[in-house]
Amino acid sequence: MLAERLRETLEGLGTTFVKLGQGLSLRRDMLPDAYRVVLEDLHNRVPPFSSQLAEAAIKDAFGQPAATLFARFDAIPFAAASVAQVHRARTHDGQEAVVKVRRPGVVSQVKTDLLLLRLLVRILLPVWPQLRRQQPLALIDELGMQLLAEIDLDHEARNMRRLQSAIAGLPGVMMPRVVEPYVSPNVLVQEYSSGGVVTDFAGSDRGRAIADQLFNAYLHLLFVRGVYHADPHPGNLFAMADGRLCLHDFGSIGYLDPKARLALARMIAAVPYADADEVLDSALLLGFIVAPVDRREYTRAIGEILDKLESLPVTEWSLAEMVWRISRLGGGERFRLPRHLLVLIRTLFLVENTIRQLDPEFNLLGSFELHRETLAASLSKEAARSRRPVAERAARTADSLSTIASELLRSAMVDDGRPSLTMYHRGLEALQANISRTGNRLSVALITLGLYLAGSLLMQHSIGPRIWGDMPLFAVVAYLLALLLSLRLVLAISRSGHL
Repeated sequence: MLAERLRETLEGLGTTFVKLGQGLSLRRDMLPDAYRVVLEDLHNRVPPFSSQLAEAAIKDAFGQPAATLFARFDAIPFAAASVAQVHRARTHDGQEAVVKVRRPGVVSQVKTDLLLLRLLVRILLPVWPQLRRQQPLALIDELGMQLLAEIDLDHEARNMRRLQSAIAGLPGVMMPRVVEPYVSPNVLVQEYSSGGVVTDFAGSDRGRAIADQLFNAYLHLLFVRGVYHADPHPGNLFAMADGRLCLHDFGSIGYLDPKARLALARMIAAVPYADADEVLDSALLLGFIVAPVDRREYTRAIGEILDKLESLPVTEWSLAEMVWRISRLGGGERFRLPRHLLVLIRTLFLVENTIRQLDPEFNLLGSFELHRETLAASLSKEAARSRRPVAERAARTADSLSTIASELLRSAMVDDGRPSLTMYHRGLEALQANISRTGNRLSVALITLGLYLAGSLLMQHSIGPRIWGDMPLFAVVAYLLALLLSLRLVLAISRSGHL
């Protein structure tokens, strides 16, 4: 299978290409589903590097050898990947810990690979113009920034601290803490947490309980805190012996600002009522659809999506699928989503898939209905989020209105009683470009016609010097210029696809 061969090739090429494949799995606008699913399962397990290099990195990071820093340090790692490997350790106060050490040379390897990828794309663009539609150089830059952040263990520690505060007090969910102050770009020390991979409990009572825990956790993270673990595949979710769910691997986390949380909550709340207008407003606020739009056409299309979802069995209903279909409306060749929205969609798909593995009968829409109060709280908190009192905000608005009125009156007195108003338009850029392009083509066409007429007159009256026997030179030049401009017009029209 070609998709499997692609995955094996990317795994063989190392860190950059593994992460590139994982990033491409986000791009539902670029890859068929078969490839996307395979790339989501990319693993980067590689042989560990020597313990001497690991201990040298630890000493370089913290100024002391591992034997001094820890009461016990296991030189043989218990896990290794293309970015880092992990060693068990115990601190001097008796705490069990893991020491994550970044693979030597991985940063320079990633930077070199990114330069080669950019060079390859620049070579391909002239011979494959259709590739420009996907903005491949911007995609490489985007994935490069993401990758360099993910392999920076100091960045991962910041993610852990941010997420730790988000899940504080959340029942049944935990994550390891950073063992301060042992953090650097190359080495990260964190609490050790044991447990089994959650899919080991699929279909059991424990699996159903974990599915509920996972749903509740993401409901809280997405709608209450606005920060969430962005890679919740089963390998990063552990079931602890005490019944808690433990999150792992924090190289990537996602964020939702208050307005985005409000919009997502409104979208979900509108689904049971098939309120296409409310869903469209929410999609515009989130940025899945970019204004201006034909509101009637989009409302009709969203209504069809909601009708199709309503006809599905409750165990197959998918919020991620609904959001994805809405984001694709009117996309076509110009479709491109910002990375933060792609991360949100991918996270929703991963959460839903993991929940359904654990509990095939899980009713996602019904669970949202049961937690309607959480969504309602998300709606009401945004309205009260401004720190300014209502009276002060009203006073500021009144002051602004009085200023605007005085400016209009002053303008009226200066302009003989006729106030000038400046109007700005949006969404006419494409029309302006088309009009400008059409004017240019008409100008070139008129010049071409003039050259053909001039050449014909020069040919008829045999004016000027001769070439090729009795052929007037000026007439030949006029015909050649006219022919070149004609070809230019034909090529321009063929590339645009419009006569």
